[in-house]
Amino acid sequence: MTGRVLVIDDEPNLLEVFGDVLRDIGYEVETAGDARRALALLSENSFDVVVSDITMPYMSGVDLLQAVHERDPDLPVVLVTGNPTLETAIQALERGAVQYLLKPVSIGALQGAVERALHLRRMANLRREALVYLKSHNSAVADRAGLEASLTRALSQFWMAYQPILRAKDGSIFGFEALVRSREAALPHPGAIFEAAEQLGRVIDVGREVRRLVATDMAEAAPGLSVFLNLHTLDLGDELLLSAQAPLTKRAKSVVLEITERASLEVIPDYRTRIRTLREMGFRIAVDDLGAGYAGLNTFAALEPEVVKLDIELVRGAHAEAVKQKLIRSVCSVCRDLGILVVAEGIETTSDRDAVIELGCDLLQGFLLGRPAAQPLTAAPRPSVPGGT
Repeated sequence: MTGRVLVIDDEPNLLEVFGDVLRDIGYEVETAGDARRALALLSENSFDVVVSDITMPYMSGVDLLQAVHERDPDLPVVLVTGNPTLETAIQALERGAVQYLLKPVSIGALQGAVERALHLRRMANLRREALVYLKSHNSAVADRAGLEASLTRALSQFWMAYQPILRAKDGSIFGFEALVRSREAALPHPGAIFEAAEQLGRVIDVGREVRRLVATDMAEAAPGLSVFLNLHTLDLGDELLLSAQAPLTKRAKSVVLEITERASLEVIPDYRTRIRTLREMGFRIAVDDLGAGYAGLNTFAALEPEVVKLDIELVRGAHAEAVKQKLIRSVCSVCRDLGILVVAEGIETTSDRDAVIELGCDLLQGFLLGRPAAQPLTAAPRPSVPGGT
């Protein structure tokens, strides 16, 4: 993998060694002996990764990290130190360092950190391209009288529909996405339910009821299946989500929590800690709607998702659009290197299905393969994927 790397260290010998090692690997490298020179280079050139010492004259590596991200929030920074402290480690994490290395740094550790940073940079660029291509925008529901009463009625009438997610290689069931439904006529679809909940400050009420219903349905699920569940950003602030006594906790190892790119996680100040706790509990994390949102590199790196779900508009018509094909193929390539599964959502035609399989998607979801329905969570294969039974 090629890329332009800026290395900053006030120790000339170490700066030379780092530069030579990275050049030998195949990277294009510029070096700077202090932060002032580094900022000058950043203003004149484009880089894919910054590797910086923490203790330097004029400006620390942590302060440089902040200055870098003020210029380019998606430029990954690897910090290196020979004098590690808890304070600098916390500052590095809070300000978005993708990795924190301790001196002496081995060649393998340096190479691994830069390679991971390049993958993240490439993913950030791809997501930005997809956003520009799709030109997504948010829609708003119209105001209506009695919204509070409608939402209360909807909550009492929730039920869960499940849409199958298939393995591309053989058409077998990998899992299901849980989708909330209600018999309340005034809030006829999930978008209306959640927009009402946002307006009324009742998102957490909705999330708790959805998780309770899913946990109940999973009691009868076939072993080995994964259930994907959309998590509203505000749900991350719900203490019950992290509770050992919560209904869904005992099913955590079978649950993939989908976090959309359409909303910012910054509204939850300690979201990194909460995501880490969820993963320790056994939950897996998916980035939903990739290509439709505005979440930056730091958010993606903090989530470290096991699964990425391509936005439906990126998948629809992919068989006939070269730009979409290039984006999907590139995302699949980066995710494969990072050990992330890619789900193609919104498959409605055999042409799009065959295209995304050819482009490298691991999992498939869409009306062609199965519609959301009140159905048992079983592992029966589906006949609509080449190679399936």
